[in-house]
Amino acid sequence: MGDCFFTGAGHAFIVQFGNTDKAYGSDSAVSGNFCAGFGGYLMKIVFSDITLGYYRHPVVHHLNLEIGEGTATAIVGPNGGGKSTLLKGIMGFIRPLSGSIILEDLSLREIGYLPQSSAVDKTFPLTAAELIATGLWKTSGWFRRIGAADRARIQDAIRKVRLSGMENEPLKALSGGQIQRALFARLILQDARVIILDEPFNAIDFKTINDLWELIEDWKKEGRTVIAVLHNYQMVREHFDDAIMISRELIARGKPDEVLTEENVTRAFGMEIFPHHNAGICRRSPEKHDHHHTEHQNVEHHH
Repeated sequence: MGDCFFTGAGHAFIVQFGNTDKAYGSDSAVSGNFCAGFGGYLMKIVFSDITLGYYRHPVVHHLNLEIGEGTATAIVGPNGGGKSTLLKGIMGFIRPLSGSIILEDLSLREIGYLPQSSAVDKTFPLTAAELIATGLWKTSGWFRRIGAADRARIQDAIRKVRLSGMENEPLKALSGGQIQRALFARLILQDARVIILDEPFNAIDFKTINDLWELIEDWKKEGRTVIAVLHNYQMVREHFDDAIMISRELIARGKPDEVLTEENVTRAFGMEIFPHHNAGICRRSPEKHDHHHTEHQNVEHHH
């Protein structure tokens, strides 16, 4: 690992990595950086000319965005357009191909993440309560015994998501809506400053959706930052004050009514969104993007 040095007002730092890591599928080692923050300032997530993808093929290109403290931001766009990829980039699950993700006054431990429901293995031998209890890892660790205070917190979370009576059932016995309630209860225990939701209402019943919206509204009132990938534009208009539309690149950013226009939707869904397997590495000419990279480099999260 290389050097750490402070930038800006002193509330963000960059960890610079040496030429030791290979980009996904790349034959050559390349360098990059990841930025993280520490306390004392308002939280901000900054995407600086960020490109994300898999096996060196970009899925979302050259985004320049900021998400601030206490905002409720919906990310919309077509399937395959890079919405979930963007969330994985924030969480450090994938390395940026170029650019930087900057977490100012925010650590990954302060982010609660709800994956798509398809990512949950219902055959795993856990009960609902045991799944929910994993939300305590930040304060309790993975192997510490759960005490009376923690058990009380778990029961309170179960009550808030209206899952009482099902907490001792194995995951395989739960419906999709009940699994989602359990995952929201897990988020409650995480007590996160930033909450990231990847398609939280996909294929679940209307009653569960309404119940979980109440929790999201409570989080917003508490000043937590909520970032959600959604497909229901009416939900976006009713519950969010900020919207980002992407389709492999930024289509629009602003208030939902400004973003969810016929023109923007037509442009987003009319783009070719699935990268071709023979596509080359994304490059942009210096005259168009002279303030950042002209070719992809590996950027690694530092924990």
